[in-house]
Amino acid sequence: MGPITLGYVVVNARSVVTSGHHTIDGVKPPRCGGAAAGQLWQRGRVAHEVRAHGDGDGWARCRDGQSRWGRFGAAGLLLRAPDAQRRPLVLMQHRAAWTHHGDLWGMPAGARDSGETPRQTALREATEEAAVDPGRVRVRGELVEHPGGDAWSFTTVVADVVEPLPVRPNHESVELAWVPEPEVTALDLHPAFAANWPGLQVARTGLVVDAANVVGSRPDGWWRDRAGAAERLLRDVAAAGPGVLTLPQGGFGWVARPVLVLEGVASRAPDVPGVEVVRAPGSGDDTIVDIARTTTDCVVVTADRPLRARLPPHTHPISPSRFLSWLTPHSAGSAG
Repeated sequence: MGPITLGYVVVNARSVVTSGHHTIDGVKPPRCGGAAAGQLWQRGRVAHEVRAHGDGDGWARCRDGQSRWGRFGAAGLLLRAPDAQRRPLVLMQHRAAWTHHGDLWGMPAGARDSGETPRQTALREATEEAAVDPGRVRVRGELVEHPGGDAWSFTTVVADVVEPLPVRPNHESVELAWVPEPEVTALDLHPAFAANWPGLQVARTGLVVDAANVVGSRPDGWWRDRAGAAERLLRDVAAAGPGVLTLPQGGFGWVARPVLVLEGVASRAPDVPGVEVVRAPGSGDDTIVDIARTTTDCVVVTADRPLRARLPPHTHPISPSRFLSWLTPHSAGSAG
C-alpha cells in the first residue's frame, strides 16, 4: 500500500502510556517522560518519498565545539491549531530512531539550503516530513537562536492554521500528533526543543478591538453604512478564528475569542458566532478602558492616542494595520 493520510489526532500525553509500554498491534505508543501517559494516538504508514539532497545538508562545527546539522543553519515549523474548545494544539513529530536525537519528540525541521529563507526551509520541511499544506499556514513570527555562540542559527517559525490539518509522516517520523499545549512537556522532547520551549509557549491573551477605529482605517465605504461595515469586520474576525499573536511586549499569545466594542449606529450590526461583541451604552472608549482593567494579558487594538493614554499599565496597544495584517496574513506558501 502507498502512503496514507492521517486525519488529525489529538493526543492526551498524560494517559497514552501505561507502565510497561503496552502496545497496539505490536507497536508501542508515544514514549512520554515521568508519569505521563496518553489516551488517544494514531500511527501513520510512512511515506518513503525522499527529496534530493540540498546544498545545506551536512554538519557544521560550531564555536562551542558541537556539530549541528545544517551547513547554513536550520529551521523548523512550530504549528498550532485550535481544538473544539478553541484551545491551542501543537503539531508534534515523533522522530525516527535512526535520526539525530531519534525516538524523541519535536517539530518538523531540517537544514537550510543556501538560497532559502528560514521561513521557506521550515515550510519545506513540514511539507516533506508531515505533508502540511503550506498554502493553509499563517506565519506569525520567528524566534532565532545561536546555540553555539557563532553565526550558526536555528530559526523557529511560529505559525497557525484555522483547524488541525491532516498529516502524513515520511521516513524521518514514527508518527505525528496534534497535542494539547499543556501536554507537550509530558513527551520525551528533543533537547534543543525542550530548551527553547519556554520561550515558544503561548500565553492566553485578551484581544480588545476598538471597532470604530479599525473600521475607519479601511477605505471600504464604511461612512455610507456603519453597521454594515462593522458586520463585515465581525465576519472577518470570525473567519480568522483563534490564533497566535506576536505580542508587542515580546513572546507569543493565544487569542481564543477577540472582543469587539461597537458604539453608536455600528451597534446595530448583528452578532456573529466566534466573536464576542460588546455594545457600548455610551462612549466606546470608556467601555474599552473598563474591559481592559479587568482583563489580564490584554492587548487593545486602537490608534486613538487619547484612548491609549487612558489604558491601564498592564495593557499593550497595537495599531489597526497590525491587527488587519493578523486577520489576513500573506500566504505562507508564497516566497519570502
